[in-house]
Amino acid sequence: MSDTSVPRHGAVRRAGAAVAPFAVIALLLLGWEATVRIGAIPPYILPAPSLVAATLWRDLPSLLPSLWFTLKITVGALLLAVTGGVLLAALFALSRPIETALFPLAIVLQVTPIVAIAPLILIYVESTTAALLICAFIVAFFPILANTVVGLRSADAGLGDLFTLYGASRWQRLRLLLVPSALPYFLAGLRIAGGLALIGAVVAEFAAGAAGRETGLASRILEASFRTEIPKMFAALVLVSIVGIAIFAVFDLLARRLLGRWHDTELPRG
Repeated sequence: MSDTSVPRHGAVRRAGAAVAPFAVIALLLLGWEATVRIGAIPPYILPAPSLVAATLWRDLPSLLPSLWFTLKITVGALLLAVTGGVLLAALFALSRPIETALFPLAIVLQVTPIVAIAPLILIYVESTTAALLICAFIVAFFPILANTVVGLRSADAGLGDLFTLYGASRWQRLRLLLVPSALPYFLAGLRIAGGLALIGAVVAEFAAGAAGRETGLASRILEASFRTEIPKMFAALVLVSIVGIAIFAVFDLLARRLLGRWHDTELPRG
């Protein structure tokens, strides 16, 4: 076997891995389209992908403001979750008593269904936008906190003893030892929290039943369901899915950039 065959084989395999998801999606869409056409399923029950695409193109100008609103809530909640989760995780890493006292409260927030507490938040918070932001933040907060805490606790014990031997301060230990050890865990939590922030924003708006101009895609879905505009419902759902995929792709690319040269999880496999 020539020396050039191995790199060529690797390139072909990478190309196949990149094309495979799109091929699967294309086959599913073709199967969906064929099922609707052959079964003569009416669009108010199940619209064909072609009809959903046409509806999305036609209604895109009216859906874009709602898309932007949902995106703002998602990104805002994620920024709050990252800020609060990382700061609290660092505090937990530096002080075990504080972790023991506060971590159960974080668990309570995590295990309480957002659908159950969203109506209460909407009652107590005057601004609907602020209430949606809080709901999405609650959903996205725990993965950041939990993963970062695990990462901070995963630092090599031998290196920790070395830092102690050289009299490193708590800040030096956090910055030079704990943060690099926690980075892969934090990025994994970020991938999860990004999708959960979007889910929290959409679910909270469903619970709010918000209406008006300053509303997100969930309101468009509710409006379409009330009017039995099923193709428009699917079009809004497509936009939600695109946002979720884009969020995951951005954080996946970020992880590859930050970890690709040194961490096992992102190194290319043979």
